[in-house]
This record gives sequence, structure tokens and C-alpha cells, in this order.
Amino acid sequence: MKYIADNKVDILCTQEPYIHQGRAAGIDIQYKTFTAGEARSRAAVIITNRKEDATLITQLSDEDKITLEITNGDTTTILASMYFDRQKPLEHDLTKIDTILRHAKRGGAIIAMDSNARSTSWRDTTTDNRGKHLEEYIISKQLHIMNEPSTNTTFANRIGKSNIDLTLITSNLLRRISDWEISDEESNSDHSIINYDIRTDISHKNNTKMTGQKFCSERRKHGKIQRKYTQESGEQDPEAEHRNQQG
Repeated sequence: MKYIADNKVDILCTQEPYIHQGRAAGIDIQYKTFTAGEARSRAAVIITNRKEDATLITQLSDEDKITLEITNGDTTTILASMYFDRQKPLEHDLTKIDTILRHAKRGGAIIAMDSNARSTSWRDTTTDNRGKHLEEYIISKQLHIMNEPSTNTTFANRIGKSNIDLTLITSNLLRRISDWEISDEESNSDHSIINYDIRTDISHKNNTKMTGQKFCSERRKHGKIQRKYTQESGEQDPEAEHRNQQG
């Protein structure tokens, strides 16, 4: 909560949050929480700014995938928070991304995910089978990986470190995202906070003074025209040790 207030976060994407009575625990009751499905929610989006125009796309949301339509003036962006279950075939989740991309064809999509997949393409030290499969899919869909080099990793526990959290965007949003970074700030999780800006006022000229949206992501993950987004997960990951042993 302190991070949200200090950084004026407007939208928070989460994976594996602790949900109690339909709300993410530890999140102020004044904020709006989006979840879906009837099973335990492993993805959620929290809107902290009442002025945000955000709508849940029900047909594109379930326990592990929350998809919102974010509107700013005549600009609409699709934002998805996703958790990939390592125990399920990767194709199960790639099919979900397909539906998001079809819906976002005009306005573009941002997908913040815990992929449970390792790849040097998103700055990990190794590539596993899931990572290779996900790489091939990203290339085939002409998506862009926003992860940048960092001395920090998106995930770390007593066994090891990895970069299993990544940010994907469609080509029509490429010029709108900048300043992707893994924060040094404590996240109270084994996953780090990730920050990035989404600009909503792009001039046809190369004007570097652009206003935009700030995204922050974690595995506990927490989003002003300059709009801020964060992606956060509220639980320790029961699969974390397994992932690191595999990697």
C-alpha cells in the first residue's frame, strides 16, 4: 500500500494474490478489484484511481487471466494480467493470448505475466523447454518483449534467481512504452516490482516530452496520463522451488 501511495499507482496487475471475499487482501477497500471465474483467482487487476475508465472484458477473463479495456479519450488499450500454470501445457495459455490479440487488433495490447518459463530472450540466464516454446510463439505473433537488462531479477528466493516475469506488447504500442525496469524497492514477495511508462500522447513528430501511463509490475504486481500501473502478487509461489530446480 505504501508503494502505491508513494508512486501514485493507478492500476495494479497481480498474479497469485491472496483473495478474500472477492478482494485482494492488503489492498485498500476503496480500490476496485477485478477478478473472474469461480475457482481460486491467480490473476487480478486493481484500480486505485477512481477516474480510470476501465472495463472488465468478461469473455476474455478467468481465474488465471484478467483482461481490461482501458479508455483514455479516443484511445483504447487492452491490458491483461496473466498467470501461466506450469502444470498445464503452455499451449493452454497461448490460446488465451490468441483471443486477447484478436480483440486488441486495433488498439493494441499489453500483457503482464508470470510465464513460469525461462529464456535468455527475456534476460534469464538459461532457456528451458517452456521458454523456447514461448519464444517461438512471440516471434510468430510479432509481439515485443519489453524486459531490459538489469542487475536485478524478477524472481529470487533462497534457492536461486530467474526472470520468469515478462511484459509483452503489440507493435502498435511499441513507441508508447519506455523506461522498463526492475525496481530495487522491497516487494514483500519473492518477485520484484517492475516499472514502465505507457505514453498516451504520441506526436507524429519525434517529441520526447510525452505524457503517459506508468506501469509497475511484480510477481506480486502493482498502474497518470501519466498513468501508473503495477503488477503484483500477494502470495509466496508454491511452485517457486520447483521452477528453480527445473531451471
